[in-house]
Amino acid sequence: MNQRPNLLYIHTDQHTPYVTGCYGDPLVQTPNLDRLAANGVVFDNTYCTSPICVPSRMSMLTGRHPYQNEVWTNSHGLDSNIPTLAHAMGAAGYRPVLIGRMHSVGPDQLHGYAERLVGDHGPNHIGGHDLGRGVLDGTAGPDRISLIKSGSGQSAYQVHDECVTAATVDYLNQLGARKRADGGLAPFSLTVGFMLPHPPYVARQGDYAIYATKMTMPRKPVPFERVKHPFLRAWREHTGIVEVADAEILRSRAAYWALVHGVDLMVGQILQALGANGLAGETLIVYTSDHGDMVGEHGLWWKHVFYEESVKVPLIISWPGIIPGGQRCERVVSALDVTATVLDALGAPPLPNSPGRSFLGLISDTRPTPAWEDVAFSEYCADEYVPQTIGNGRSYQRMIRQDNWKLVYYDGLEPQLFNLAEDPGERVDRAQDADGDCQAVRAQLIARLLEDWNPEVVAAKMAAKRADNAVLYAWARQTNPPNQYRWTLRPEMNVLDNPEL
Repeated sequence: MNQRPNLLYIHTDQHTPYVTGCYGDPLVQTPNLDRLAANGVVFDNTYCTSPICVPSRMSMLTGRHPYQNEVWTNSHGLDSNIPTLAHAMGAAGYRPVLIGRMHSVGPDQLHGYAERLVGDHGPNHIGGHDLGRGVLDGTAGPDRISLIKSGSGQSAYQVHDECVTAATVDYLNQLGARKRADGGLAPFSLTVGFMLPHPPYVARQGDYAIYATKMTMPRKPVPFERVKHPFLRAWREHTGIVEVADAEILRSRAAYWALVHGVDLMVGQILQALGANGLAGETLIVYTSDHGDMVGEHGLWWKHVFYEESVKVPLIISWPGIIPGGQRCERVVSALDVTATVLDALGAPPLPNSPGRSFLGLISDTRPTPAWEDVAFSEYCADEYVPQTIGNGRSYQRMIRQDNWKLVYYDGLEPQLFNLAEDPGERVDRAQDADGDCQAVRAQLIARLLEDWNPEVVAAKMAAKRADNAVLYAWARQTNPPNQYRWTLRPEMNVLDNPEL
């Protein structure tokens, strides 16, 4: 085995851990992820840093919270001078390669990667021209149309991921050929970015048929009249999901399960190529996602909220000979900790100014066992896709999970508080509980959450970014700048088998 491992980092989009076999779902077929889990460790409490794409992804790159990156929305670009996971791997002697999704906004489409083989489906620049999604326009969410136009068909996102898979298999085949020809190979670093199972909730007919007749309703339905928190009420009204017909719910859920199934098949192709080329025994494999999906639980869909289905992500890590298989880790970890752990495993320098912690010692006897605090933070600060009835269309929220407690802070509104040991389904909000212990926990968690995060400062910085982005958007619309890395999504790639929907 090489002194340092290869890295295969597979990063999906919007995969809630609860729709995975190794996380206990009895319906979905994920044999490849389950096999990876059996050979490594499954983390039960991994939290993303933001329940939307770009802030979460940029945090995983830099090892910093969104407020540290000043990236809060999908229209915010990451400062190219902030060192990333890829920069640190390069500094350690790796040549980091990215195939597929990054979702970076702006001219820097590498952020430390030495090579990128497949780009994102959309324009590199805010204001860049998009060809649209044809019959599935508007279905990427958050809008009711994504539930109405759901079911059997084809999403261009799946076509994108199949291109990513083919490019990854080819890359591994070439590495294997070089290894066989030269008798050796320098350790490689390969990041694979998938779009799925991100909506549209549309899946290939064969995959969809597996789940269409078996799909169940959400375990935690919450009728609108029982929703108490004003933001969640306004959110459901804003996105058109006050009431959703059972047929839509079942159709959308069946498609989501089928998309996860499709992801597993593509992961299987990549793992098969890794093994066939004699690279599996020397490779650290990490599988995770940027955030989850509510898939109807609590009466909610998509992400944007801090319920477990949205803010938790799957995390499966395998490293033959270093991490014993068949493990389950229940410690609370952040996506920032995943970045720190990968760098630790590769012998790369830690990222400066990152609060991420390596948990390698929790899962491997090759490292000292660290003192570990069970804490993670996530934030959602938005000035788009927000109900106008809440803060004039702007919202500043942050979550802390500490030990068994989770608190969700809404600037200007009452918080939510859940005891996840007693109430893992988050059915009972304890924030207004008169119990003295609950009030003490509430006060302590709010104080800690606000130690390094100020919603007034965030609001001011986001206002400045809105002004900057107005110019950048107009510039891109007028000049149509070239895309450095872009996969061409064509409207006709999107198909809905029942066009009447």
